[in-house]
Amino acid sequence: MSVVKRFISGAVCPRCAAMDSVRMYRDEEREYRECVKCGFEDSLRLDGRPDPEELTTRVNQESTPGAQVETEVAVQPLQFHPNPGLKRHDH
Repeated sequence: MSVVKRFISGAVCPRCAAMDSVRMYRDEEREYRECVKCGFEDSLRLDGRPDPEELTTRVNQESTPGAQVETEVAVQPLQFHPNPGLKRHDH
């Protein structure tokens, strides 16, 4: 079975704002739209249910107060001295 992609007349791409460049197609559970100019893609479930929530990981969690301890780092300026063994040649 081949997928039939149809352009949506008068539709404006949410990313690049190009008119008449958005096309849509469906499969068994989702309806897709895509922009042929900028590559924007979006999909919606046909049954109207929301997409499953993203699994909670330590990367996508907001930190709780007091969970992360900030350490104070002493700041010390650095001084660079010329190397006395290096001879400078002025041209």
